[in-house]
Amino acid sequence: MLIDTHTHINAEQFNEDVEETIERAREAGVSPLLVVGFDTPTIDRAIELAEAHEDIYAIVGWHPVDAIDCTDADLERIETLMSHPKVMALGEIGLDYHWDKSPKDVQQRLFRQQIAIAKRTNMPIVIHNREATADVLDILEEEHAEEVGGVFHSYSMSVELLPRCLDLNFYISLGGPVTFKNAKVPKQVAQEVPLDRLLVETDCPYLTPTPFRGKRNEPAYVKYVAEEIASLRDMPYEELEEATTANAKKLFRLP
Repeated sequence: MLIDTHTHINAEQFNEDVEETIERAREAGVSPLLVVGFDTPTIDRAIELAEAHEDIYAIVGWHPVDAIDCTDADLERIETLMSHPKVMALGEIGLDYHWDKSPKDVQQRLFRQQIAIAKRTNMPIVIHNREATADVLDILEEEHAEEVGGVFHSYSMSVELLPRCLDLNFYISLGGPVTFKNAKVPKQVAQEVPLDRLLVETDCPYLTPTPFRGKRNEPAYVKYVAEEIASLRDMPYEELEEATTANAKKLFRLP
């Protein structure tokens, strides 16, 4: 089995066929699924799906793009949800300097607040980083996020920064971009990450891997990510499958 460690099957793109999507994943040998909620509607839906399916778990947090909308009540709810039996991590949280909606200082404050919640509740963190690498790493180090660890979801940083991320007690998760023909950095990262720190994901419905680029991504397609990484590392697919599944179970404390 493979574990898709980062899905958004709670997104509106799956409103019409989420149950069929889940079944296709199972048939492809992909189970369990981790569903990420990052604002009120998607958190609600992630919890709903996790409660309805034995092999679905939730990750909840507040996305940096929408940091300006996050209230004290939202943070209190996130902290309360950390004790939910089907919530396995806090995320996705971090910084996103690509979009202009939330000022950098607001994003940074919320990032620090959510790291504090993770530490109080002893939960791993799922990191979103877009065009904010220096600040993300600085804040994680300043807030001693290594105490709980977590994962850099859809890792997009350089190979040179891998040691710094690993020193923070974080895993590295790769998705669809590693299958793109001209994606040199993800392919280099896939070869260099220690096997015991590697995870796979889809980030569906986004970042669809080859050969389905341009179409909606879904959890069943995570096997194309795993196949590409196994090929890049010149190792048997079954060995990579076994390792990434064991890593996901360890990080997220899955049964």
